Amino acid sequence: MAELCLLFDSDGTLVDSEILLAEAMVATLPEYGLPFTTTQYLDHYRGMRFRSIVRELEAVHGEMERVRLEEMEARMRAMLEDLMRSRLTAMPGMPEALMALSGYPCGVVSNGPERKVRLALDSTRLARFFDGKIFSAYTLGVWKPDPRIYRLAAEKMGYSPAHCIVIDDATVGVRAGLDAGMHVIHFTHHDDGFDTPSGALRMRHPQELPGLVAQISQRIVHRGH
Repeated sequence: MAELCLLFDSDGTLVDSEILLAEAMVATLPEYGLPFTTTQYLDHYRGMRFRSIVRELEAVHGEMERVRLEEMEARMRAMLEDLMRSRLTAMPGMPEALMALSGYPCGVVSNGPERKVRLALDSTRLARFFDGKIFSAYTLGVWKPDPRIYRLAAEKMGYSPAHCIVIDDATVGVRAGLDAGMHVIHFTHHDDGFDTPSGALRMRHPQELPGLVAQISQRIVHRGH
């Protein structure tokens, strides 16, 4: 097979955590004067950096003091960790897809903190597929949709962008992967009104993933990359 590196998003791609994050935010943010609903998160804020979401809400409801913001985030993340430990599952079909793709080097590229990503992988027993290759925006200092996050991950994995495949469900991640010059598979298990853009392949279920990776591999071989 062609030498390819697979770069996976975490929330909503590897693990079914988006609803848990929404629950934690809904339970926390309104207490600090930021009205928030599950529908808001799933329809508009999916995959975004937490502080970016807060900034958008502050523009409508008023700016928070830094101390209260930090307190709110700490409470939200503690609640989220409890929910993840008790209820988090892998996306249906993803463990089997990863097993089928075990010959490829794989990394996780997330807008979330590294602690959260490691907890997600450990809780769902997916950590074995990634050999510690976790690239957090909080560690790299750059967040999706900035394409540098995927470029930095590729560089650390030892691959050029042209030999990387991004698998991401969120708008911000798909755009980041495409702008990074990578092959992108858009995991559309939810209906968020975001059409798969030109240049990305659409995936409805992880069982399609091995075939899509093989398709991209053949494309690379054909082009002589």
